[in-house]
This record gives sequence, C-alpha cells and structure tokens, in this order.
Amino acid sequence: MRPYKVLLFIAACLCVLAILCVALPHRLVIGSRTLHWPTLAEVFEVNKPASVATTDTIADFDETEELTVVVDTITPVDTTPTPKTICEPIPVVQVDTTSDSRIFLRAFYASLQQTSERKVRIIHYGDSQIEEDRMSQQIREKMQARYGGAGVGLMPLAQTIPSRTVKQELIMDGRTVSPQRAVKRNLVYGPKRDQRSDGLYGVMGQVAIMNDSLVKGSESITTICTPLDAGPRYSCVKVFADTGIHYTRSGDTIFLNGRGAVYGLSQESATGVIVDNIPMRGCMGNVFTRISASQLQRFYADENVRLIIMQFGGNAIPSNEKATTIQAIVAGLREQVRYLHRCAPEASILFIGPSDMLTTIDGELQTYPMVPYMDRLLRKMAKEEQIAYFSLFQWMGGSGSMKRWQEVGLAGSDGVHFMRSGARKAGNAVADWILEGESIVFSD
Repeated sequence: MRPYKVLLFIAACLCVLAILCVALPHRLVIGSRTLHWPTLAEVFEVNKPASVATTDTIADFDETEELTVVVDTITPVDTTPTPKTICEPIPVVQVDTTSDSRIFLRAFYASLQQTSERKVRIIHYGDSQIEEDRMSQQIREKMQARYGGAGVGLMPLAQTIPSRTVKQELIMDGRTVSPQRAVKRNLVYGPKRDQRSDGLYGVMGQVAIMNDSLVKGSESITTICTPLDAGPRYSCVKVFADTGIHYTRSGDTIFLNGRGAVYGLSQESATGVIVDNIPMRGCMGNVFTRISASQLQRFYADENVRLIIMQFGGNAIPSNEKATTIQAIVAGLREQVRYLHRCAPEASILFIGPSDMLTTIDGELQTYPMVPYMDRLLRKMAKEEQIAYFSLFQWMGGSGSMKRWQEVGLAGSDGVHFMRSGARKAGNAVADWILEGESIVFSD
C-alpha cells in the first residue's frame, strides 16, 4: 500500500474515533460492567485542571526522615474518593478512634518482662508484601536490640522464596538442588493440588514430605542455612518434624534422615525475642482455619508465642469492586482472628492493614476505591475483636500516597509492592509503633 493511502486510512480512523467520542456518552453501563473512554477535551488536555500544591509534596519525602505515625488519631470522617469504576456507592464506615488500639497488646508487653529468663516469640504472617523477610527484619532487629534474642527464627525446609536474612542450600542424593526441585510440599495457601485434607501443615502453613517414593534422595537431605544479616548469632537450631525424622547439626549445616513431615527449621536463642517471618504469596489471610488447631495450639504454647501479626487484605483489592464483597472478606478475616485467638489464648494479635494501591482510572493512576473502605472495615473489626490495628494506608499518607512513594523510589512500578527501601521504612515504623506502645499502655 502506498504511503498516502496509509495516511488517509489513519486519518479516517481518527475521524471515526473523534465522532464516537462526541456522539456516544462518556460512560456506558452494561450489566455489571462499566465502559468509559476519554472525551475530546480530555484527549487534547483542554481545560485540564492545574496541579494543586499541598503540604505533602515530594520534597517532604526524605529517605532519612521517619514518617509520622497517625494510626490512631484519624478523625472518623469518610474521605473515600468518588469511585469511577464502581456503580454502587461505597458505604460510610464510622470508626471510634478515641482510644489507642495498642491497649490490646497489654499481655504481650507484660510478657516482655520474661525475656531475660525465657524467649518470647512473635509470628509475623503476611502476603507477598513481607517476602524476603521484609518488614519482619526491622521488627526483629529493634525488638532484639531492646530485649535480647538472636536468630531469624522459622524457615521452611525448602525455602522457595529467597530471604535477605538467611541463605539456604539443599543437597539431595549427593547433589545440590533448587528448592523447587527438592522435596514435595503441601501449602495451605497454594493451589488445590498442593493442599491436604487433614490440616497437618504446621504453624507455617506448609510442610515438606521426606519420602524417597516421592522424590529420589529426599529421605536424606542436607540443608545449609547461612545467616546473611549482621545481627546476633543464634545459639540453637530446632527442627519441627514427625518422629520418623532424625537430624544432626554441624554449624549452619543440618543433616536430616528418615521419612515423614518436616514443618520447619528455626535458628534462635533460648532467651530474648524471636521474630518469625511467614509470607504466604497470593493469600488473603483466610486459610488459618484450615490448619490443624491441635498443631497450632501445641506450637503456640510450647514456643511461648505472645504476639501474632497478621498482614493481609491487599490481595482482595484488585479483583473485587463491590462493597458487599469486601464486607464478606473482612467478615472472613474476623473468623480467622477468632480462630487464632482460640489457638493462642495467651497471645496478643496485631492486624496490619493493606497499603495504598494504585490502578488506572480514566487514564490516570489513582487509589483503588476499595482500599480506604477496607481499611476502615478492618479497623472497625479490630476494635470489636479487641486486637491492635496498624493502618499502612493511613500511615503512608492515605489516597494517592503510593504514587508519591513511587516517585521517590520507595514503591515498585506495579503500584502495589514496596521497594526494599520502602519496606524498611514501613517495618521500622511498625516496630517503633509497637515499642512506643509499651510506655503508653502502662502509663495509664
């Protein structure tokens, strides 16, 4: 085709699109779907509003400066942005913020007085936002600096997600193998083919099966777990497994033999604070009721677990655009909180809500409309269940804050996950918030 014909064809297409922009409505609702496209004014940026200067500019985001925590001083006024992709209105959720939710950590704070005599364990469950030991690492460092303790705590036998605090090498049948090619695993938060019906996943929600009928050489495994951080050196290693598994240790190397289930390994100390990082990629936090209650009860009691951190909610946002669906998800998370409370009656619970998250609305990056709504529902649920709540969304700066975090290199291009620097900042903020609460609670 000759160049002038190509040019004429493109011009004709543009004319047709311009006519459609003028003739058709800007937004069309078909069933549960909403179709929208730009007007000609928007295409040519006619009457585009000037940017409004705010006190929270990029210049205020200094990597060396700690952000202010405003978790429990938020005025209960609904500031949810008008959704552009959701047909139904988002209900107003009024939350009582007159009291500090850290009062519900009183039992945990009291247990910290024991750390010179015995260990106190903190378990941090979360989705992919805490992978690589992100956020948990900062909580561990600050807790151990004040109360003692050493080691990274729990890790799976086959660590498929790399960690920034410990490097693992697996040797099977005399050869080094990748975690993905190691022993068979069952995951409570994985696809159905990887799940089991008896609920025997252990406290980490995953279990490795040592059995030579499944993977050649897996009845004998050597794992080398080398600490990568500069924290205090651990003094003991534990293997949580069936009685058919036997192990010996030499330095960072553990030799395992036998047949049965391995629920996890742990590098720790006999006293101080131990912080376990347990990421569950893709999980919405609705899986704990599928883990054996007797297993959880035994571990929580034997290991003196005094604080359980649950960090979930973000995975529910992208695929759910209805307020009723978010309500159902939060109701399900309430059941998980109650289940863990029954399994660990001596432990306090802290729920960390989702961060700000971005999506494209009318061609612009904006906060998912359901993020602030879920944040309020989770805060309300936490208050009613008498557990502590930390709002990552509000701490970051509320709606649109993820975009500012991206601009200063604290958040990734997906508009969902923190960069490592952002995760460090968030982890330090949570750790400081927890530690500061002790003096506030006991000053009452």
